[in-house]
Amino acid sequence: MLFPKKVRHMFRRLIVSAVALLVFFMMPELSAALPPNVVVFLADDAGWGDYSLSGNQQVSTPNIDSIAQGGVSLDRFYVCPVCAPTRGEFLTGRYYPRGGVRGVSTGQERLNLEEKTIADAFKAAGYATGAFGKWHNGSQWPYHPMARGFDEYFGHSSGHWGEYFDAPLEDNGRMIRTRGYIVDVCTDRAISFIDRNKEKPFFCFVPFTTPHSPWAAPPEDWQRFKDRPIVQRATDASKEVLDETRCALAMVENQDCNVGRILRRLEEHGLADNTIVLYFSDNGPNTMRWTGGMKGRKATTDEGGVRSVCYIKWPEKLPAGNTVTQIAGAIDLLPTLTSLAGIQRVGDKPLDGRDLSPLLLKQSLAGPERMIFSTWAGHISVRTQTHRLDNAGLLFDMVADPGQTKPVNEKEPELVAQLKEAVSQWREEMFGFADARSKGKSAGGKTKPGGGNSIDPRPISVGYREFPITMLPARDGEPRGGIKRSSAAPNCSYFVNWTSVEDSMVWLLDVNAAGNYEVTIDYTCKVADAGSLVELAYQNSRLTGRVEPGWDPPLHTNQDTLPRPDGESQMKEFHTLKLGEINLPSGQGPMTLRALELPGKSVMDVRRVTLTLLE
Repeated sequence: MLFPKKVRHMFRRLIVSAVALLVFFMMPELSAALPPNVVVFLADDAGWGDYSLSGNQQVSTPNIDSIAQGGVSLDRFYVCPVCAPTRGEFLTGRYYPRGGVRGVSTGQERLNLEEKTIADAFKAAGYATGAFGKWHNGSQWPYHPMARGFDEYFGHSSGHWGEYFDAPLEDNGRMIRTRGYIVDVCTDRAISFIDRNKEKPFFCFVPFTTPHSPWAAPPEDWQRFKDRPIVQRATDASKEVLDETRCALAMVENQDCNVGRILRRLEEHGLADNTIVLYFSDNGPNTMRWTGGMKGRKATTDEGGVRSVCYIKWPEKLPAGNTVTQIAGAIDLLPTLTSLAGIQRVGDKPLDGRDLSPLLLKQSLAGPERMIFSTWAGHISVRTQTHRLDNAGLLFDMVADPGQTKPVNEKEPELVAQLKEAVSQWREEMFGFADARSKGKSAGGKTKPGGGNSIDPRPISVGYREFPITMLPARDGEPRGGIKRSSAAPNCSYFVNWTSVEDSMVWLLDVNAAGNYEVTIDYTCKVADAGSLVELAYQNSRLTGRVEPGWDPPLHTNQDTLPRPDGESQMKEFHTLKLGEINLPSGQGPMTLRALELPGKSVMDVRRVTLTLLE
C-alpha cells in the first residue's frame, strides 16, 4: 500500500529526528564534537578597574564576572592605548601599525585591505558571522565590516558616536532611526542573530559603545549612582571628576545587564556549554578613576592605559576558575580562538600573537621569553613578564612596584639596554625609523601614528555592485575656506559655518564602477537661509540643486546625563535633501561640494553626503 506523499514526508522527518536523538543520548562524544559557537564582547573605554572581579566595590558586574568564574581569566592582558588600534589587533592577530591603522578618525582608522580578519576565518569555516555595535576600522566598502568577513552588521562604523538614545544607526549599509538606549538596541540585534542561527555554528561580535562618552546612561542606571559615594579613587585623585566616575560605572552596569541577556539566551537555546564566550576592553579608562593603583589611563602607554580584563569560558572544554598569569594581549585572540574552534585562519601574513589555548587548558606553553609592545602618538613602551620600560626609558619592576613609582634603571642596566634595543628594533620594523625623536616622514616614507585629525591620504572607495551605498560623512571630508567641524572630535561631527561661495568641502574618492549615482545630503538649514544653489562636482561631472526646505531643529541637549566633554558635538535631527543623480566616471579624484548662490547668511550644516549606485 502506498502512503500519500505528505505522510511519507512526515515519516522521513520522524526517522531523522529519532536518529538525531539517539546520537545525542547514546553517543555524547559525537555531540561534543560539534563546532563551538563564539561570542565576543568588547567594551569601549572600560578600564581594568571597572569590574567587581577586579576589586571595585562600587560597581556590580555579576554577568561579566561569571565568564571568568566559569572559565579563565587572563590576569596580565594588554591592549592598545586607544580604540581602533586594539580592534585592528583583535581582528588580525598583528600589531596595528602593520595593518595600516594610523589613528581613530578621518580615515586613519581603516584596516588595510590585504589584512585578513578573524571573521574571514570563521566565515570560511562555515560559520554565520555578525557584528553588532562599534566597528571603528573603516566605514566604506571594502573597509566595511560586511567586506571583512561579517554576514551582518548593525551599529556605527566610526569611533565616537554622539547619540545614545534613539540613535541613528547603520543596518547592513542603510541608516535607520532606532528606539531605545544604544547598548540595549545593539544587544537586541545580537540576540536576534543568535536566534536565527542557533541551528548552525555562529561567530557573534558585540563591540559595545560604552562607557565611552558622551556621558549618557539610562535613567534607571544613573539613579543608582548619582548620589553614591566614590570611596575607591583614581591613582591621581586630584584629576578625578566624581560624577564622570559615577556615570562610567552606571554605563558598565548597563553593559553587564546586556551581557547577561545574551548569556541567558544561550542557556535558553541549550548552547551555553558549547559556546566560547570572551570579554575584554579596548584600552584603559577614559577618565581618571580607580585602577588598583596603576599609572596611566586611556591614550597612555603606561600599565593603566593598556591593561584590560580578559575573561574566556567554554564549559565543554576549559576549566572553570583558572587564572593565567603569563602576559598576553589582543594580538593573541585570533590565533587562540581559531585554535580552540579547530579552524584555519585565512591569509598568510605572519602573526604577532600566540595561541594561548595550552595556557587556558592549564598546560605549558613553549617559546622564548615574551615582550609585548604598546604604542600611540609616537610613544612606545614594552612589557615583559616582570618589568615595563616606559616611553621615557625608565624601567619599572612590575612585581614589586605595579604602580610604576620607582625606576630601577641603576639596578638593572643590562635589562634596560636590552629593552631599549628591542624598542628601537620594533619601531624600525613598524614605522621605518629607529629613533623615537625622529620627526615626520622617514626615508621609507612612513609616518609615526598620532591620532591627529588630518585626512588620511587613502581615497574613499565608491561604487560596488554588492554594496551600492557609500556614505561620505563630514568626518572623512576636508573643510575648506571658512567651513569648520562642529567639534574638535571628528567622528560624530558635522560641517558648520558655510557662509561664502568661496567655501567648500572635499572628499577624495576612488570610483570603482562608472555609472549613475543618486545623491542625497543630510543637512540642516535655518528657514530664513533656505534656497542656496549648491554644486557637487567630480572630474567633469556636475550636479546642482537648491537647499530647501529650511530645516532648523533644536540640539539634543536633553539626552545627556552629564555635560559633554569639551570637543564633543551636540547632535540634532538632520533632514535628507535629494539632490538628484550624477554620472561618475571611474578613477580617483576629489569630489567637491560648494555653493553657487547664497541668498541668506549661510548655506547649510552637513552631516553626510550619500552616493547610491543605480542599476
